[in-house]
Amino acid sequence: MFLKRTSAIVLRQFYLLRGSPARTLPLFIWVAIDIVLWGFITKYLNSVTASGFNFVPTLLGAVLLWDFFTRVMHGVTTAFFEDVWSRNFLNFFASPLSIPEYLSGLVLTSIVTSLIGLVFMLVLATTVFGLSFFAYGLMLIPFLLVLFLTGIALGIIGSAVVLRFGPASEWFVWPIPALLSPFAGVFYPLSTLPPWMQVIGRLLPPSYVFEGMRNVVAGRPISGITLLWGICLALLYILLACWYFTRVYKHAVRTGLIARYSAETLS
Repeated sequence: MFLKRTSAIVLRQFYLLRGSPARTLPLFIWVAIDIVLWGFITKYLNSVTASGFNFVPTLLGAVLLWDFFTRVMHGVTTAFFEDVWSRNFLNFFASPLSIPEYLSGLVLTSIVTSLIGLVFMLVLATTVFGLSFFAYGLMLIPFLLVLFLTGIALGIIGSAVVLRFGPASEWFVWPIPALLSPFAGVFYPLSTLPPWMQVIGRLLPPSYVFEGMRNVVAGRPISGITLLWGICLALLYILLACWYFTRVYKHAVRTGLIARYSAETLS
């Protein structure tokens, strides 16, 4: 794998962001809306409850972590969609660019954009609502790692779906985080879910993050084995996602679909 080719993918995305405020502002706008909305909700809940329970590290922290996961996934898919929208995908693979190099470029782009969003969220949540991430301690590192790996896996899968079924299928990709959130137990323990939803939840790496986060806030111990299982699941999903993308790409080349790529392509 050649780093120059991978960096070329990242550089193209940088030029797109630099030259278009319409692409840059979403890195901050939706993040700010979520943090402000949920920040005031947590302040209200703190004011009307007499138990002394602090909702800020539980609810606002969950919102911030889930937004980070969403930004990671959308960072990969948006970088891929830029090539789809500009009809540039065929140009890339007419060059010596390989699949690992291309996917690595998408991942690096997602790292940059998601970190920008994460820093902005941290500053806003800390200065306005007093959210201290020292409450999570060193566990914040594996929490972010699991969410990052899972977001990358889903981003690659979403890109493969669009490559296989055409640009019109991108509307199946955007709602994925919202569809997964009820099963991941972002705002409540998995034990509150019906048994069949709990089974699905245990297959989702983010569920181990939010269960662990609630344990940290409540002062309960965290099972290292459980969190390690979440990391292993996330790594497995990345391998499966890369395998699926490669298989879809080979299918597109073999059938000529990649040469006929257009908004009307559905099969």
